[in-house]
Amino acid sequence: MLELQGLSYVYQDEQAGYLFDLTAVAGSIVGITGRSGAGKSTCLELIAGFLRPDDGTLKAEGKDILHLPPEQRPVTILFQKDNLFEHLSAQDNVALGINPSLRLNQNQWSVVGQAIAKVGLAHLAKQKAARLSGGEQQRIALARSLVRNKPVLLLDEPFSALDSETRAEMLLLVREIVTERNLTCLMVSHDPNDCSQVADHHVVLKDGRFHLGSEVQAEQRF
Repeated sequence: MLELQGLSYVYQDEQAGYLFDLTAVAGSIVGITGRSGAGKSTCLELIAGFLRPDDGTLKAEGKDILHLPPEQRPVTILFQKDNLFEHLSAQDNVALGINPSLRLNQNQWSVVGQAIAKVGLAHLAKQKAARLSGGEQQRIALARSLVRNKPVLLLDEPFSALDSETRAEMLLLVREIVTERNLTCLMVSHDPNDCSQVADHHVVLKDGRFHLGSEVQAEQRF
């Protein structure tokens, strides 16, 4: 479970700020949409620890994580691009999720292989990341998030640059992984259809606050 209560943040060059209140349970995907600049990425960066909030509480699995540095938080975040080191092989990129030094024992390399197989790319494990397609790169990035074994998964539009067929496959794969591993997932997207496909709940970030997707749709009809 992930709980945001009164989590606030104001950029120095802006007057208006953000106030995030949200609860997401394990095994669920919460889809987040909103206009560009609405604060979707800001919310994920606060959860991941890349930004420090001005006030509020942040809990994961019932524990306060607000004062933990990013590397100690039970969180994995997947971005739209620049997730891989192109000079490394697919398996080495995944292995970084276990140990940045790439010094893994036999059992750990087995975990890496299983994660790559899970995303359907076992045949490309030794291929350099630079030679993978965009969809294949994002699958490897997702595999790395699996070996990190963190209970909270944050997705910051990681599939928006992919073609529609590959994007749909990736969304279904995330849905399967979240359910299988009982993860808590926040998925930022610019496309509400992504939420309707795989999310359990849909919230819209508007005026610095979360609103239920149905509330915003009703408001837009008037």
